Amino acid sequence: MQRFNLQIFRRFWAIAKTYWFSDEKWKARGLLLLIVLLLLAYTGLSVVLNNQRGELISALSAKNESRFWQTVIIFIGVLVVYAPLLAGYTYLRDRLGLAWRRWLTTNFVERYFADRAFYRINQFNPDIDNPDQRIAEDVKNFTQESLTLALILSDSVLEIIAFSGVLLGISRELVLFLVAYAFIGTLATVGIFGQPLVRLNFEQLKREANFRFGLVRVRENAEAIAFYQGEAQESTQVNNRFMAAFDNYKNLLGWELGLNGITNAYEFIPFILPALVVAPGIFSGDVEVGKVSEAQGAFIRVFFSLNLIVARFQSLSAFGAGIDRLYDFASALGQVEETVGATETAKEPEATDIALADKPVISCEGASELVLKHLTLQTPNYQRTLIEDLSLALGNQSSLLVVGPSGCGKSSLMRAIAGLWTSGTGTIQRPDLEQLLFLPQKPYMILGNLRQQLLYPYPNSELDDTQLKVALEQVNLSDLDERFGGFDGEEEWSDVLSLGEQQRLSFARVLLHQPQYTILDEATSALDRDNEKQLYGHLAATKTAYLSVGHRQSLEGYHQTMLRLAEDHSWQLEVLVK
Repeated sequence: MQRFNLQIFRRFWAIAKTYWFSDEKWKARGLLLLIVLLLLAYTGLSVVLNNQRGELISALSAKNESRFWQTVIIFIGVLVVYAPLLAGYTYLRDRLGLAWRRWLTTNFVERYFADRAFYRINQFNPDIDNPDQRIAEDVKNFTQESLTLALILSDSVLEIIAFSGVLLGISRELVLFLVAYAFIGTLATVGIFGQPLVRLNFEQLKREANFRFGLVRVRENAEAIAFYQGEAQESTQVNNRFMAAFDNYKNLLGWELGLNGITNAYEFIPFILPALVVAPGIFSGDVEVGKVSEAQGAFIRVFFSLNLIVARFQSLSAFGAGIDRLYDFASALGQVEETVGATETAKEPEATDIALADKPVISCEGASELVLKHLTLQTPNYQRTLIEDLSLALGNQSSLLVVGPSGCGKSSLMRAIAGLWTSGTGTIQRPDLEQLLFLPQKPYMILGNLRQQLLYPYPNSELDDTQLKVALEQVNLSDLDERFGGFDGEEEWSDVLSLGEQQRLSFARVLLHQPQYTILDEATSALDRDNEKQLYGHLAATKTAYLSVGHRQSLEGYHQTMLRLAEDHSWQLEVLVK
């Protein structure tokens, strides 16, 4: 259990320190210092209010009117300062948490998209489920809960120091009993409920995310599901994901029932014990009646400060589960791998990971032209060879058609050229990726207006509306801007445009940007022959070289050479006679 807690703390600090030692550290630390000063002030005023409450009851018991009104004036005066002080403390705490969330979210988003980590995690790190939830929800909970718990802990320490003095002045036995009682309760709670609650909370976060993801997939693929009439199967899958979350939460509620039963009984004693201890002194006349209220208030404040772990154990368990998810995500992004301490039991690498680490990878070099040298391409797990010892060159303003049966590695070759797959041997020489534009069979339609669609993925290109209009005319979409309110019109483009229109729109991107190389993977599969001929005619008129993957025989008329791949890993390069 000690090692478990130490690991959670180390993982917490590995994530937290990225902000507190960042370029915003002085602003964050300054704001935190101001919050601590407010915390000190309002804790001190809490002691005064507690004392005055006891004075108020003592004055009433003694029927001392002047003492009563003096206490009331002091109480109200302190309260006038205390209320805005507490409000300011809460505001600044939440404001710092928001600033931390902004910085950490931006940091994770930058790393998620750097070096195409989003693709690598999706393809090769199946254990990192739902990265979207980890960035959106887990980061929010981490920053808010971290700051809240840290300040609650600080507040608890201050209250223990401040109110223990009050208790010592009333009864030392109360203080000794309080420390022992809180210590035993904390050990028992952590020992019984610690690991089960963290495990169940971790699983709950995962299953809730899977349930939401299933609903999002239905929305994104509504038309396809409707065509297939797959409502029953989709409904079953969504319900199964929900029931997985439901069953886990039901189990979690069972553990929470036991925890709440113990803590409720455990937290009842502090409300009666101070009166029992102080009562003999009151009956003998040695202690004023107000001391009961004062002792009870101080006792409860100290008790709940010492009892912090027990009282917030469920939220701490959920917080620990969130830390684990966020740490695993940060590790996958290469952000915190150096933080594992020498004494911490690190996760043993799996045999498959060790085996893959020893495998060769394809070398990628910068060059002015696209050249493949003795390229042998394998699947990412190295279990299957797709292409063997391929060598070819695609010069500037030339064209190559890649054909072959399904599964022979045509699309995989595109992934290797893009640097997405590196399993295999040989060398790929190519220009910078900014000089290559890839057109997949299912075009990617971004969230934005028509102008942003056309300029994607280079939104800062200096192209005016006239050039955009010409490109639309070249791909037979001349009225597209007029249909949707001009180039600033925003739509859910993947829904309002047919697949053929989306493919033509992606072709317009090539005509506008005119990259050095264009890679087309079945990019005209939804088009008729006339549209296909017209698009390739415009493409040939540009300065770009292009490589196409396709099955249509008509594509041969638009290319100079053809690479024919076979299922036995062999290949053949042919010159196309026009």
